[in-house]
Amino acid sequence: MSEARSQILDGIRRSLKRGPLSGDALKAVEARLAEPPRGPAVARAALAQPDKVALFCQWAEANNATVVRVAPAEVAAEVSAYLARNNLPAEAVIAPSPQLAGYDWSSQKMLSLRRGRGEGSDHVSITGAFAAIAETGTVVMASGPEHPVTLNLLPDTHIVVLRESDIVGGYEEVWQRLRARYGKDRMPRTVNTITGPSRTGDIEQAMELGAHGPRRMHVLVVRE
Repeated sequence: MSEARSQILDGIRRSLKRGPLSGDALKAVEARLAEPPRGPAVARAALAQPDKVALFCQWAEANNATVVRVAPAEVAAEVSAYLARNNLPAEAVIAPSPQLAGYDWSSQKMLSLRRGRGEGSDHVSITGAFAAIAETGTVVMASGPEHPVTLNLLPDTHIVVLRESDIVGGYEEVWQRLRARYGKDRMPRTVNTITGPSRTGDIEQAMELGAHGPRRMHVLVVRE
């Protein structure tokens, strides 16, 4: 166990008026960290991959996102068409991701893109997604140089480009993927799980979109 982790756990135990972690208790903690147990899985998401994709689309739309399934060559054109359909400016901030850079943005002559983090003046962001969860229609964003977390939160409209192969059944599969991608003790600073546009029902129990983040979410599910 690392010294930093040991200090954190010892501090928690002191606050609970317990002694230092040692012996069998320490071994049990180390074993659990080395091989994290898998939590419960939802049966409705134990499906073949095409059915997981369909279930994700169903739940994302149920949660006020819009979803369209496209081929890789159609991604840039669909982004432009979505902006036009919603009377939005043909400009966006896009995550500096190699995955997104592989699409044919140059084919859209009227679309202006800026790569980088989100700013308060940005109306539209375009990002990829680390994964998506079929059982709830949730997209999962892992922060880092290729995906500034501000892109998930600041613009009024969030466009997500999601590969079919990144759709998993349930939450437990996401944590497995994160551990496999980043390795032990190297997790991303922030993992956002986002289910549809931001919303709240706090005011007179009336649902309002865009309360704490984007009021629109448009998901492009890219066929592979």
